[in-house]
Amino acid sequence: MSPEQDIACLFDLGGKVLHTEPHGHGLINDTFVVTTDAGHKAILQRINRRVFPKPELISENLRTLLNHIQGRQAQNPPAGREWKMPVMYRTHEGKDSVVDREGGFWRAMSFIEGTRTFDTITDPTQAEEVGFALGRFHALVHDLDPAQLHETLPGFHNAPGYFARFLRASARPQRASVNKELLYCLQFVETRWNLTRALETARREGKLAVRAVHGDTKLNNFLFDIKSGKAVSLIDLDTVQPGLIHYDIGDCLRSCANPAGESPSDIGAVHFDLDISHAILRQFLAETKNFLTQADYDYIYDAIHLIPFELGLRFLTDHLEGDSYFKTEWRGQNLHRAMVQFRLTESIERNERAIRSLVAG
Repeated sequence: MSPEQDIACLFDLGGKVLHTEPHGHGLINDTFVVTTDAGHKAILQRINRRVFPKPELISENLRTLLNHIQGRQAQNPPAGREWKMPVMYRTHEGKDSVVDREGGFWRAMSFIEGTRTFDTITDPTQAEEVGFALGRFHALVHDLDPAQLHETLPGFHNAPGYFARFLRASARPQRASVNKELLYCLQFVETRWNLTRALETARREGKLAVRAVHGDTKLNNFLFDIKSGKAVSLIDLDTVQPGLIHYDIGDCLRSCANPAGESPSDIGAVHFDLDISHAILRQFLAETKNFLTQADYDYIYDAIHLIPFELGLRFLTDHLEGDSYFKTEWRGQNLHRAMVQFRLTESIERNERAIRSLVAG
């Protein structure tokens, strides 16, 4: 048996473990699909302790979140469609997780059958489904007291904090070779670092409410039903914690409205697609209109503008620090990723008036 099979056998998955196989293209955790002799599948993950130093807090947040959503769905089921959330499996001893001999933290969750993910949006209907799914998630959790959730990643989406870390990394002797791409990125940050202030200042001044947020709303975290094509779930809940709803909508549009993807070979293909953005925003705002405030609307463009810049800043910092955070396949990949996000930021700037019009309806 492989090490992950040995771990899978410790969870009560409703059958004998037959085999495991790697799953997905996540940059942080190690993920496997487990198949049992009862025909069931499960998702087994080893949480990256370098990123999540207290992974047990993730389990506690998941219990709180899933219990809340279950209660809300029982009171107000979505009309005419199904919305699914993963289930946490316990070990045969009744625990939420397993810690291996090397200190690896493992957890198991249900595999939502009959679904698929996408790396790029191929038509407006998919974009509308993403907007619905993100809006539905927030409609279900907007009244969950964020004080009940732990910060699994303290400082996550704290753009001023990321900028401070970038300054420290750029001031140290460079591990990375200096080239025109690096110089472009450094200059880009120098001319736009003030973007990092907008959302956190608004939160500090009480203009924006802290709520439960997903924290990682990239496209391949949305599950689509294979038969109907409808979005039925939003997965990868490790980053659920207190935050601003703007982080989620900004990250969703960053991921979905750039058809070129995060690592295109042709950076010139990177652009912010207004049609995709419009479709997502229309459905998202329809699902969240009952609780969003005017201030929430006022800062949506700032979020769309900030989040790709923030991610580019994180990729650039990791490049300068020697690629210690994001998984890479080749040296310079994080620098390439940073350039993609900065080009997307430029495209958003060129379309500011149109984007603000989309938000205003």
